[in-house]
Amino acid sequence: MLTNYLLKRITKNNSDFKDRSVRGKIGYLSGIIGVLINLILFSIKLTVGLFTSSVAVLADAFNNLSDAASSIITIIGFKLSNKPADKEHPYGHGRIEYLSALIIAFLVMLVGFQFIKTSVNRILDPTPVNFEWLSFILLFISIFFKLWLSMFNRTLGRKIDSSSLKATATDAMGDVFTTSVVVISFFAARFTTFPIDGYIGCIVALIILYAGFNLIKDTVNPLIGEAPDPELVLDLTNGVLAYDYITGVHDLIVHNYGPLRTMASIHAEIPADIPIMKIHEIIDKAERELSERLQLHLVIHMDPIGAMTEEMVKLKNEVTKIIKYNPLIKSMHDFRIVGEGDHKNLIFDIVVDAHNLEKVISEEKLKLMISEAVKEINASYECIITVDKEY
Repeated sequence: MLTNYLLKRITKNNSDFKDRSVRGKIGYLSGIIGVLINLILFSIKLTVGLFTSSVAVLADAFNNLSDAASSIITIIGFKLSNKPADKEHPYGHGRIEYLSALIIAFLVMLVGFQFIKTSVNRILDPTPVNFEWLSFILLFISIFFKLWLSMFNRTLGRKIDSSSLKATATDAMGDVFTTSVVVISFFAARFTTFPIDGYIGCIVALIILYAGFNLIKDTVNPLIGEAPDPELVLDLTNGVLAYDYITGVHDLIVHNYGPLRTMASIHAEIPADIPIMKIHEIIDKAERELSERLQLHLVIHMDPIGAMTEEMVKLKNEVTKIIKYNPLIKSMHDFRIVGEGDHKNLIFDIVVDAHNLEKVISEEKLKLMISEAVKEINASYECIITVDKEY
């Protein structure tokens, strides 16, 4: 209820979550709410921690302070990532959102390392925890603040497909567990002199470190260059194949320059005897319509396929039989014969499973194996094979 109300106010009832301006406003909303709630929680837990001498509570307090700093970085990240393309950055500044998430992750880990040290010192040199019911109630209430914040950011993250907000939601849910453990240890301290506070502080710090590690892993992947979303691959291939005269597609490449800043290129196979202006018009239409529908920039390369002669049909069937029983090879395309007489080049591409190829056989050995099998059929053919790796 509150989330929907805030969304309507900040976006002025604009529900087009793929619009960059709307996306930016939602990012700012998440950041501002995060700063406010985390500063409130930091103040409460810092006061309780100092008053009761609980290192676990203090660790949780400074974890909330780092979350407030993370929310500020989120705001800055969304602001900078929405800057338009310029001469130095022709594909925009979208990846700044990933960098901001990476900074958040390092801040989270820094807090974890600091409180491992503090908690170990508390175990070695125990200090009694002063239990107070008011402090206990305040800590208990803080759990519900973090629970709501996690659901709030998860809802926003799903609506605008933001890895930064999804990571913030995961971090907040981790804080729910962390604070719950702190509350339990705080309550248990009134019944024992065992330094449970220090041990719980270590557990909290390790949880913080684990959350930071996962955040780093999730944000580094798109910066390095991760495999495209399988659903996007399917939408692109099926979308291009839906247009007239396009008989096949291959060599799809997707580049991600940040949320809503995706570029893709694909080869479309077309009959070679179609008038160039006619097929060019179809390709232009496909690029324009698919780019708009899938919210990306699509470039389609035309691959003319010549008429299949009796020789080509026979030879293609033979090569298909050769590769059919190799589980590494998924498909073949761009099949053609170049040359005349007793020495001809048989040129084609094969698509292989990249994950398993390196485990089973080298690329060169795979090409040699196919070439030798073709020569057994007819020694006059020299194979020129291109291996396309599919991840």
